[in-house]
Amino acid sequence: MKQHLKQPFPPLAGLKTFLIVWSTQNLSTLGSAMTSFALVVWSYQQQGSALTTALLSVCSYVPYVALSIFAGSLGDRWDKRRTMAMCDTFAALTTLAVLALLKTGQLALWHLYLLNALNGLMNAVQYPVSEVVVTLLTPKDQVQRVSGLLSLSQSLTTLLSPVLATALLGLLGLEAVIVFDLATCAAAVGTLLWGVEFPETPPAEKVPLTRSAGEGVRWLLNQRGVLDLILFLACINLIASMYNAALPAMVLSRPGGGETALGLVEAATGLAHLAGSLLVTALPQPRSRVRVICNCLLVSMSTENLLLALGRGTGIWCFGAVLGWLLIPMMQANMSALLRLRIPVEMQARVYAARNTLQFFTIPLGYLLGGWLVDRVCEPLMVRLGPDAALTALLGSGKGSGAALLFLVIAFAGVAVCLLFRHDRHLWSLEEQDRSAS
Repeated sequence: MKQHLKQPFPPLAGLKTFLIVWSTQNLSTLGSAMTSFALVVWSYQQQGSALTTALLSVCSYVPYVALSIFAGSLGDRWDKRRTMAMCDTFAALTTLAVLALLKTGQLALWHLYLLNALNGLMNAVQYPVSEVVVTLLTPKDQVQRVSGLLSLSQSLTTLLSPVLATALLGLLGLEAVIVFDLATCAAAVGTLLWGVEFPETPPAEKVPLTRSAGEGVRWLLNQRGVLDLILFLACINLIASMYNAALPAMVLSRPGGGETALGLVEAATGLAHLAGSLLVTALPQPRSRVRVICNCLLVSMSTENLLLALGRGTGIWCFGAVLGWLLIPMMQANMSALLRLRIPVEMQARVYAARNTLQFFTIPLGYLLGGWLVDRVCEPLMVRLGPDAALTALLGSGKGSGAALLFLVIAFAGVAVCLLFRHDRHLWSLEEQDRSAS
């Protein structure tokens, strides 16, 4: 412990290959996030509907969740470096298709739905492979620090993508955002094919996909603490995706909102995520990872949604984003470390694939539910209540007030989920296992 206090930033020994792959992959992720942000703005401007915009994410996640249960088995069989390069190349081709349709004036929402679905299929394969690659390239004594670096890269993407996308949209238009995305993807693919080598791994036994996928599911069923942790995050993902569906509808519609306001809120989210990631990277391993996960999510759920519901301007929305996201990297890093240290490396692709299906199937449901509730329930309800109603005084009126109502509802729902799982004894058994492993 004293050594950690004297050296809060020990050298990143043994991480050269990881750092090369991590930096280029996250540059590509930044380009993709910028394109996604720009297309969300474009789609909302076309229709003005929260549900229509939310369907962009639904089309990405449905095939992702459907294929994930089998994707880990495929990832175990295939060469991991070439698999990642193949998936990045496919993503670049779909982005190129968007650019071609835009240049010819034929881009429509259904094109984006279809291309997002195809990208979701590729992401289902790439994600578990990427998780295994991180494990292969990370010495055990650097797991906590690498978890912090992964959170750091996510926060940088969240911070920079709306700022850069908004700037390029304003100066050069949607085409410039897409060209930047293509350039970063080319850098990532080139690095994978010609810049790095991965450690050799024993070839996986070629068994039927259903049997191989079942092995990942059975491992989770035999690890009740890990399973309950995943179900906890599945419930949080349901609420978080409802938040994501409602956020553009509220910020783009409310007085004082607009594209710049949405970019500032997203940037505040990224800035908070960045600060939290730096903190995680510097701190030593906590005594209780489970307690950190529960407490971080409770703080996040009890602050941001409430401030977004009650706030009336960009400043308070940004403040809510900071409070909601500051501790998320700490939660993510400790969950990642728990799973990475507990799942045998030869099983990780299959287990992560099963985890993705269980943990992420609620995301498309949340986007659909959130968009439907804003358009069909909350906005009409706020119109019917009229100017003298208590909810109108609390949340305001006009377009966007229905999204604010949804934020109020999910604030209480998030707290209830956190308190429920906080009393799950299977989660606390993970704390005892973590101490014995260390």
